[in-house]
Amino acid sequence: MSSLQNTPEQIRSGMWGLLIGDACGVPYEFRRPEELPPIERLDMFPPKNFLRSYAHVPLGTWSDDGAQALCLYSSLTSCGHYHPHDFASRLLRWHDHGYMAVDNYVFDIGNQTSVSINRLKSGATTNDSGMRGERNNGNGSLMRCLPLALLHRGSDDSLVADAHRQSRLTHGHARAQVCCALYCLWARRELQGICDAWEDAVESLKKIYRFDPKNSMELHEHVLKREEKRPQGTGYVVDSLHSAKLACQESNFERTIKKAISLGNDTDTTASIAGGIAGIRFGASNFPTFWKEALRGKEILAWLDLQIP
Repeated sequence: MSSLQNTPEQIRSGMWGLLIGDACGVPYEFRRPEELPPIERLDMFPPKNFLRSYAHVPLGTWSDDGAQALCLYSSLTSCGHYHPHDFASRLLRWHDHGYMAVDNYVFDIGNQTSVSINRLKSGATTNDSGMRGERNNGNGSLMRCLPLALLHRGSDDSLVADAHRQSRLTHGHARAQVCCALYCLWARRELQGICDAWEDAVESLKKIYRFDPKNSMELHEHVLKREEKRPQGTGYVVDSLHSAKLACQESNFERTIKKAISLGNDTDTTASIAGGIAGIRFGASNFPTFWKEALRGKEILAWLDLQIP
C-alpha cells in the first residue's frame, strides 16, 4: 500500500485522534479503575472534585506520547522515509528542549525511554540504544508508531521492518517490536477500510514471520495469547495493545476514548493508541467539538500542516 492512497484527511484524523486521546487521558493517569469517575463523566476536563494527575499541566495538553509521535511524524515528512538518526535527533531535542511538546514542557517520560535516550547520548547506536531484557517491555515505542502506518510508502514487510527499527531506539525486546508491527498493520488495514482490520493484520504478520522463529514465537506465545486475559490498561506493551483493541470495539470516537480511560492505570497511552485507530475509523467529523477546540498546541500542528480537517 502506498501512502498516496491515504488522504490528508485520514492522516490528520489519525494524528488528531492520537493527540486528543492522549490529552483526555492525562488527568486520570496512574488511577485504578475504581478510583475514576463514572465512564459517562470521563472527559478532557474531569469533574471538579476529581484530584487529577499532573495538576500543574493545563488541561488539553498532550504528553510524551503525543510529542514522540509528532517527532516521528516530522522526521518521516522531512526525510520521506524512516531515518533512525534523524528520528533519534528529534527525540533528543524533545527530551532536552521540549521539541514537539506543548509549551516546550516535557513531562511523563517513561523510565525505559529516559534510560535509552541517555544511552544514545553516551554513544550507543540507534540499533542498540533500547534495552532488551524481558522486563523492558513498556509501551513507549508502541504509543508513538502510528505515523509509520499513516505515511509509509512501502510493502507490509517493509512497514514491519521499520516498525521494528523505530522500536529498537528505546525498546529493543522482540515483544515490543512485534506489538509495534501489529499495530502498524492494524492501522494500515483501517486506512484501507477493511472490516476485520485486526484479524487481517494478524494473519498478515503471521505470514511475514513464517521464516522468523523468534518473532513468530513472540507473536503466538505472548502477544496473541494475551487475548485470553482481560485488558487492564497497564504500561506493559502487550496489555496496552489489547486494552486499545478492547476500547476500539466501541461505536464512535468519544466512546472509544472514554472506554480506554475507564480501564485506568496508563490512561493517556491507552487512549492515544486507541485514539489513533478510532480517528482513522470514524474521521475528525466524529470528534466531540469541545475536544477539538480545547486541544492545546495547535501552533505546532499548524506548522506540521496538521490542521484539523
